[in-house]
Formats: sequence, C-alpha cells, structure tokens
Amino acid sequence: MAREQQQGGPARRQVVKFTFFRVDPAWRRLPAEERERTKSELCAAVESYGDRLLIRSYSLVGMRGDADFLLWQIGDRLEDAQELTTAVFSTAMGPYLSVPHSYLAMTRRSIYVPSTSLRTGSPEEGGGPASRTVIAPTEAKYMFVYPFVKTRDWYKLPKETRQAMMDEHIAVGRRYPSVKLNTTYSYGLDDQEFVVAFETDEPADFLDLVMELRETEASAYTLRDTPIFTCIAMGLREALDTLGAPGDAAIRRTAEQLAEAGGWARVAAVEDLPGGAAAVVYFRGDQVALFNLEGRIYALGNRCSHANGPLVEGAVEGGCVTCPYHGSRFDLA
Repeated sequence: MAREQQQGGPARRQVVKFTFFRVDPAWRRLPAEERERTKSELCAAVESYGDRLLIRSYSLVGMRGDADFLLWQIGDRLEDAQELTTAVFSTAMGPYLSVPHSYLAMTRRSIYVPSTSLRTGSPEEGGGPASRTVIAPTEAKYMFVYPFVKTRDWYKLPKETRQAMMDEHIAVGRRYPSVKLNTTYSYGLDDQEFVVAFETDEPADFLDLVMELRETEASAYTLRDTPIFTCIAMGLREALDTLGAPGDAAIRRTAEQLAEAGGWARVAAVEDLPGGAAAVVYFRGDQVALFNLEGRIYALGNRCSHANGPLVEGAVEGGCVTCPYHGSRFDLA
C-alpha cells in the first residue's frame, strides 16, 4: 500500500469477490409460499450489506449446469465479503445453497503501460491515475467471468518483451469498444493469478474479441483460462425468479417490499457525517457520495463522468466539488 502511494498511485485498492451459488433442486419442491419467503429473506440479507459493498447480481440459469446465480461484490474489506456469505447461508434459503465456484481478487495498477499510440486517457487503458484500482460497473446486460493463469515462462521473459506483447493485446481490445474489461489480481489470495470480467451488451462482440486474442503472441503463455461463466445481469429477486419453480410467477411481492421499493433506504447515520465531512455509501448497487455542507446533506453519484474519479475525495468550495483527478467541477445542489 505504501509503495502505491510513493509511486503516485491512489491509496485505495478494492476487494473483489465473485461468488457463484447453486440451488438444491429440493428447493423447487417446497410450497410456493415457502419459496417466496426464502427468496424474500435472502434478498433482504443481501440488501442489508448495500452500505458497505457494491453488489451486482446475475443469473446463470440456462447458461451453465453447475451454478444458478452470481453475486459480484466490490468493497474495501475482506471481512465484508465473508460476513455477507455468512448472512446468505443464515437465511431460510441457506440450507438449499452451495458455492460451486468462488474467486477472490483485488484491484491494482497494471505494470503494463500502453505505448503513446495506444493511450486514450481512459483508466481502463492506463491513461489515468485510477487505472484498474477502482471498479466502476456499467449497466451492460451481460458479463463474462473467468479465472486466468499465466505460464511460468511468461515471467521469465524480459519486461520489454512482455510489454510488446501486451501492446498487441491492448490494440486488439481497442477494436471492440462495446466490451469493457475489468481485470483483478489474485496473487497469493486465491488459486488463480487473475480474475477477468468482461461487460458488454453484445455477446457476439465478446466472442469475436476472444477469437482474435487467441491469435496474439501473448496467448501462447496462457496456462489456464477456464471455467468461463456467461452471466445475465438482473436484480437478485429477478435472478431467483429464473430458478423456475411452479407457481412462482403468479406470486406478487409483499406490501412491505413494494413500500420499500418506492421509499427510503438507510445508508448512513447523520451523526457519522458531521459538518464539512464527506462519505461514500452504496445504494442499490451504486456508489453515492454524501457531503455535509453547513448542516445540509447533499448526495450525488460518486464517479466523475469524465474518468470515474472518486468525487468523495474532491475539494468542496463554493457549493461545488472538484474531481481529484482532472479538475471537473460539480454543483452539489
């Protein structure tokens, strides 16, 4: 962490967890009312961690036979991901859940900096100080996830040789702007070296991208890049409904759930945000920056629209917050 700061990189690095759940077929044989109760309890448990983790849910029903849904978790502490899993297994649906696949990783800046001709200034391509240290999920419909391991011969190559191969790799990726890559690092944390997650609205573009990447020189140094998971983005309630138990489609949400959907959700305590303070919270899968300016609380999306800079770390003056990365200003009101 100290080394990152000395090199000018941001101090903040995120914990990233991919937990794939499988539902026991016995759950489908429960009475419809019981299934509805277990789903509601599970959703409530996951939503209760929305103030400390950015959580995105995906269905894999029909995509794979060994996993039914994914919880993609992004946060600051290992303990939060652990406690969320404990909470999930403590629900009434917990006895019917297993975890066939689980991947743990963290963000960090890449050591491969694109050549000048490849840079665009975007964090994903090494052009900004937030490069790969902060995950900013898109609203893409699909995500493709897999663990990744390089051969040991890769690490024996000179840095310049590896950089040249990565330049080719990056150049191929730039030909598919509809596909966003999230690279996370697992060295020493898990069995793999990387976990990669590609977000896109066009599965065909991802297929073509992977085919083209197979022809690059760096591909020869891939030891393992399976299993591959095709995930469809949707709310957790919707993902659970895709499990396809008899009668579930006819059951409506409870009045309490309907009220919550159109009402308020607790994200922080007022006493934890004194005058002049700022904090980041999570609300329904998004990061929100809170500012206490002269006793009035302001809330806005935490990510700068220019380069995803963390606005919560910006200076506040004259009722505006300035992005710490490129100086963009946003009116808090």
